Amino acid sequence: MTDATQLVGNTRSTRKAGRYVYIASVVLLCAWVLVPLYFLLINTLSSPETVNSFPKSFIPEFDLGSLTFFAGFEGMLTALKNSIIVAAITMVLSVLIGAPAGYALSRFDFRGKELFRMLVLLTRAFPLPLLALPLAVLFIRTGLDDTAFGLALVHTTLAIPFAVLITFSLFSGIPIELEEAAWTLGCTRLTAFTKVVLPLILPGITASAIFAFVISWNEVFASAVLTIENRTLPAFLLQTLGEAPLHLKFAGGFILVVPALIFIFAVRKYLFAMWGIANR
Repeated sequence: MTDATQLVGNTRSTRKAGRYVYIASVVLLCAWVLVPLYFLLINTLSSPETVNSFPKSFIPEFDLGSLTFFAGFEGMLTALKNSIIVAAITMVLSVLIGAPAGYALSRFDFRGKELFRMLVLLTRAFPLPLLALPLAVLFIRTGLDDTAFGLALVHTTLAIPFAVLITFSLFSGIPIELEEAAWTLGCTRLTAFTKVVLPLILPGITASAIFAFVISWNEVFASAVLTIENRTLPAFLLQTLGEAPLHLKFAGGFILVVPALIFIFAVRKYLFAMWGIANR
């Protein structure tokens, strides 16, 4: 009886220790993500004088001087507009290409299917700096250099693997019997897809579009190499990083981070719905 009681006590102690480790890990992870964002917010919503002073304040002044300076900096708003255009094109192209590929991988058996899935993943194995020079030469010859569409093609290439894998997992979670039942009721494959499958897969398509948008929004290397006059915001900030004042850097980082966070927060229910479908 004593040994059993001791065993139960040891089990409870182990569970309690594991719970403490879990809570500590969650707190550290949240701090790792939220503390830099908070300091970014403080310095963005403070006056330029406060940003450049020391010691730093832990409470924002809610002064828009840094953001006003950011908006008035030459070329900054143009770079911001270019980022929005490129990210929007990337989002549309990745969905239009990735969703049909995910559907084909989920619903059809064909020779080389597993090889195709592996090749989709291998597109992320090639480092972008290695491809920068060939891409630059190709874009110059085809007239796509320094254009929003040409840069969006590169960003689409980076986003397609995620779009394909996300939609593939979601299509695999939807029973094919639903489509077969629609076929027996007179629907074609296309109408069965649009009326039965598409409403269920819409959260996943939304999620893949979000990932594509965020990937394009934050990408900097291809933007810096393939554009000169029409740089996106990350490339423009990288170009001016050396001589830019500190409050401009904080305002630029804020503009880069916050839209992506708002975008994800606004569609979080679609992300949760996607997780539910994928695990059916």
